[in-house]
Amino acid sequence: MKFSTRLKELRTEKELSQKQLANATGISQSAIARWELNQVEADASDIITLAKFFGVTTDYILGLTDY
Repeated sequence: MKFSTRLKELRTEKELSQKQLANATGISQSAIARWELNQVEADASDIITLAKFFGVTTDYILGLTDY
């Protein structure tokens, strides 16, 4: 599974809009949109921020593991 798919899956499971996720994490909504559309790659610090927010590992959010 790709990062873009996993991110959208995690966000929708929590019933968050991109804007709500942006406000909660301090990451711009436009960056989240571009990641979910697989237009650009997230940098390491943003991946760590998202993993902490969702309570998952960075490997999970990157789609490297399924747990």
